[in-house]
Amino acid sequence: MNIYLSVYIGSLILVLAMTPVVIRLARRLNIVDVPGVRHMHTSPVSHVGGVAIILSMMTLSITVLWYWNLTVTTDQTMLGQLRILLLAAGFIFLTGLIDDVKTKGLRARIKFIAQIASALIVCSAGIRIESIVITDSVTLDFGWFSWPLTLFWIVGLTNAVNLSDGLDGLASGICAIACGATAVFASSTGNMAVVVLMLALLGSITGFLFFNFYPAKIFMGDCGSMFLGFMIATSSVICFSKSSALVGLALPVAVLGVPVFDTLFSMLRRFLERRSIFSADRSHFHHKLVDLGLTQSQAVIAIYGLTLLNAGLGMFMIATPKIYVLIAFFCILVLLLLIFHIVGSVRLKQIKAAMQKRYEIIHRERNERKNFEEAALYFRRAATFDQWWQAISIAAGKMEFWTVDLPLVNRDGTSRALNWRFNGHDPDPNPEGLIQVHVPVNDRRSGSSLHLKIELYKNGSLESAGRRVALFTRLIEEHDINNLRLENRRSEYLGADRVPLFT
Repeated sequence: MNIYLSVYIGSLILVLAMTPVVIRLARRLNIVDVPGVRHMHTSPVSHVGGVAIILSMMTLSITVLWYWNLTVTTDQTMLGQLRILLLAAGFIFLTGLIDDVKTKGLRARIKFIAQIASALIVCSAGIRIESIVITDSVTLDFGWFSWPLTLFWIVGLTNAVNLSDGLDGLASGICAIACGATAVFASSTGNMAVVVLMLALLGSITGFLFFNFYPAKIFMGDCGSMFLGFMIATSSVICFSKSSALVGLALPVAVLGVPVFDTLFSMLRRFLERRSIFSADRSHFHHKLVDLGLTQSQAVIAIYGLTLLNAGLGMFMIATPKIYVLIAFFCILVLLLLIFHIVGSVRLKQIKAAMQKRYEIIHRERNERKNFEEAALYFRRAATFDQWWQAISIAAGKMEFWTVDLPLVNRDGTSRALNWRFNGHDPDPNPEGLIQVHVPVNDRRSGSSLHLKIELYKNGSLESAGRRVALFTRLIEEHDINNLRLENRRSEYLGADRVPLFT
């Protein structure tokens, strides 16, 4: 027992000594997080604290596991897996460090690819979710599906921890609780090598919290949050693969319930808002707590309390018969959903309304695209100016315009105008909803520009009106009157007999 306590205390002391050095070095190199619209801090803060965490953790864990040669780590297969795990975790750390050091950071796609690559590395070493024991007589064997399942698990938890790093001390505190819970589960399965890893990581995080809790002197950055998420996710798979007990997967989800649910709801929210699921926002669970009037410290402590409660229920699952694990896990999920609903991070009515709106927008876009493609056929058949104007009129009707006017100057200097009017009822008699757009059209004769004047109603959606105008202007640009056949120029602007576009 003394060796495990030494691992924890040793890593804690190391990080306490290293973090001030990292802070000074980061400030000297100007590696700081500048406050932005979605940030909670108001002054630049060093954000490479993950360097101190990984150095102290690696130093203690590698020393104990390989140089002290614990009797519990004599399994060469396990030692090989741990080497691969630390190698992949180091790659994740370097990716995050590059993102933290670069002024504009790495693209979310690059970090995502690096996470997948690291997960593939550990999967190739045999660290996979291959089967789950539900009861003594029921076992789910995943076969080849264990690869994508493990990838989803590791990458999902890594991003959940990364996205939770929004308040001082939040992600580090949650990860400290998760490391403690994982160490207990690893001990219950006899996987003492993982216990050493988790205790070394727990000591590093605990010491780092002295500098990271509000007001933070340093942030862990992506190099720290992605490393912690990857280590916890992969270690849980190692523990699970040794027992295949359902609690091996239920426990990490329960302990990391806040970041996991927050990530899922954030992705859903961005999807319904038609934004990238990797885009940043200020609607996370911890932001909602602050919006309710809690201070940063109070919000973080509240999430600590919820995480500890979930961890306690997770400890209960370890000692619970297999079939009752599902019941306990279901209760944890219901509790989390209820709390997220109370805080305002999720509203079922809002989600339903947003899904309906998204469906309506997609349906409207599909119809607008179909009308655009049909109108393009008439433009392709236009050989004279008069046929071109008929195509304009047909397109205007399909785009649900109200009026289209084209002022012209005849060769004799007189003026006239071509007009198209919607032949139906006024869709919106309110003049405030009327949009006017002027579209330049090349005048081949003079080299100047004509101007199409378009009027349309927004019909409840400025976005739809703008999209219809954009599609219409695309038709004008792609089928310029300069592209009409030269032999038909004589009929242009002369009031000659018009040749119908279709019969």
